[in-house]
Amino acid sequence: MAFDAGPDLPVSGPEPPPHVDLSRPTPLERLLAILELLICSDYPTQLALGTTFAALGFGPGRDGSLSLMFVVLVSLADTLLLLGLIAALLLARGESPRELLFGQRPILAEARAGIPLALGALLLGVVILLTIQVAVPSLHDVETNPLQMLIRTRRDAVLFAVVVVLAGGLREEVQRAFLLRRFERWLGGGMVGIIVTSALFGAGHRIQGLDAAIATGVLGAFWGLVYLRRRSVVAPVVSHAGFNLLQLAQFLTLTR
Repeated sequence: MAFDAGPDLPVSGPEPPPHVDLSRPTPLERLLAILELLICSDYPTQLALGTTFAALGFGPGRDGSLSLMFVVLVSLADTLLLLGLIAALLLARGESPRELLFGQRPILAEARAGIPLALGALLLGVVILLTIQVAVPSLHDVETNPLQMLIRTRRDAVLFAVVVVLAGGLREEVQRAFLLRRFERWLGGGMVGIIVTSALFGAGHRIQGLDAAIATGVLGAFWGLVYLRRRSVVAPVVSHAGFNLLQLAQFLTLTR
C-alpha cells in the first residue's frame, strides 16, 4: 500500500531504527530478546491478572460468560503493568523510552496525522470483512461480538470507550513498537516482526470470530508499518484509538 510522502502522512518504505548496532547478535542477545517478547506478549500478564481478579470474585461466570467489570479491570490493570514492564526493560538495556515512543517527530503533528489514518483503518477493516463474507463466509463463525454484548447502559458505553482507547489504542501500539524494535535489533528484522506481531494481534481477538481475527491481524500490520515509517507511536495510537471509537459509535448507533 503506497501513501503520499508528505510530512503528515506515512509512506511505504520503513526508516531504519536510530542507534541500531548492526553487528550480528549473539545467541544470548537473541535469547534475552525472545524472553522479553514472551513477557510483553500480553498473554502472561493477562493470564496472571485474570486469575487474580477471578480469585477476588470478578472473574467470568460459571458458564464462561464475561462481565464488563472483569474486562475493564483486567484491561486497565494489564495496560499499567505492561507499560511498566516495557519501561523497565528499556531502561535496563540503556534504551530511551522517549526515543522508542516519539522519535524525532512533533507530537501534535503526529496526532493530526493519526486522524485520517483512523478513517483509513476503518475502511481497510470494512473491505477485509466484506471480502471474507463474499469469498469465505464460513470464516464468520461468531454471529455477535461477545464484547459488544457487554454494553447495556450509557455507563457501560463510557467504560468501554475508556478501555478501547487506553488498552486498545495506547497499550497495544506501545507494545507493538517495543516488540518491533526487538525484532529489528535481535530477531530477524522489522518485517519479520510485522508478521509475527500481527499474527499474535489477530490471535488475541479470536473470541470475536475468525474473520475478525484475520481483519485485526491485517490492521495490526498496517499500524506496525506506520510505526516503522514514522518512528513514533503517536499516529498509530490516535489511528487505533479512533478506529476503536468509530466501531463503538457504529455499534451504539445500530443498537439504537
